[in-house]
Amino acid sequence: MAECLGISQVSYSRIENGQTKFDIQRMQQIAVVLEVDHVFLMNFNDNMVFYNNSEYNHGGNIVNHYHTLAETERTTLLSRIQQLEKLVEELVQQKK
Repeated sequence: MAECLGISQVSYSRIENGQTKFDIQRMQQIAVVLEVDHVFLMNFNDNMVFYNNSEYNHGGNIVNHYHTLAETERTTLLSRIQQLEKLVEELVQQKK
């Protein structure tokens, strides 16, 4: 990553460890390297759990499994889905 950003490994390590602040331009550079939207990085938090476990180590390749929704977000989204399903049902009934 450091090489892709054109900085030293020590400098990148300081960014990772929170010892060095970085700006939106640096975040966008990191997002390009990781092939993700910079908004994804901005929203990254401790609720996004990454873990490596030998159970998930397929043929020597490390597989990262992650869960991006906190339980409150999941509950909110499920509630909204139910509201929209009810609305669709009501609209269908009105058309009859």
